[in-house]
Amino acid sequence: MAAVIEAHGLTKHFGRVHALDGLDLVVEQGEVHGYLGPNGAGKSTTIRILLGLARATGGRVSVFGQDPWRDASALHRRIATIPGDVALWPNLSGGETIDLLVHLRGGDTKAKAYTDARARLIEEFQFDPTKKARSYSKGNRQKVALIAALAHPAELYVFDEPTSGLDPLMESVFTRQIGRIAEAGGTVLLSSHILSEVEKLCTRISILRGGKVVESGTLTELRHLTRTSFSFERDGLTDAQLAGIPGAHDLVLDEGRVSFTVDSDQVAGILPSLGALGVAGLQVAPPSLEELFLRHYGDVVDGTPVEAS
Repeated sequence: MAAVIEAHGLTKHFGRVHALDGLDLVVEQGEVHGYLGPNGAGKSTTIRILLGLARATGGRVSVFGQDPWRDASALHRRIATIPGDVALWPNLSGGETIDLLVHLRGGDTKAKAYTDARARLIEEFQFDPTKKARSYSKGNRQKVALIAALAHPAELYVFDEPTSGLDPLMESVFTRQIGRIAEAGGTVLLSSHILSEVEKLCTRISILRGGKVVESGTLTELRHLTRTSFSFERDGLTDAQLAGIPGAHDLVLDEGRVSFTVDSDQVAGILPSLGALGVAGLQVAPPSLEELFLRHYGDVVDGTPVEAS
């Protein structure tokens, strides 16, 4: 597949602050790529550079093979974006704002394909397009940006915290829209700190820390970095038998069930041992994206020390 986004050794300095510090990122065509990190990790700075809204201090970056700083105008006709903080023209209605945003991307707001898509999205997001933007809540401002981004097809969708302000029902609507984009072969860069959102939607994930991508791959490829959870009924097994389970970590006995973790690349090797013990009620759970995330942010998340998995 061709790379839609390529960044190599990308840096962005604001005085002594290094928002990006040698970032490498590749997003292939047709991927829904999760860009994961806490606030301040450099996600929004990366997006601003990719959209030509900020100029990199160093390194190389391209979008569709073009320089986003020099070729921003041409690239924006191929990109749909949702900013992290949506600000609207207060005296325009929601519907007028949607049309204006699509027009700025070169879309034909009179075309039937657009008006049909716009009407469908307005209904699905339960949005009133007749009200002035100044009266909208944060969630409704987010809906304006979402509908404008989704109503006119793009080759690349760049979403910065796209579900911020949405209730769970509207989040599920957004999830369906991402599915439609993926089925149509579109490419998505989804920046988020919501772990469940990224885990549900993305085919590939990059974990950002300190202005660098510290891990990148599919969720399956990254799961070797953490441990898989096992539990089963004790059912008469002795302490010596439990202690003899090879590769078991953090073994706990709770209400008659035994729980422990195993390095994920050792799962296949432990199953024969459990079979020999004749365990009952075996449950196996793969590591979540949260565990992958905490591997890199276990020492501090938003300034609060936490314990890594």
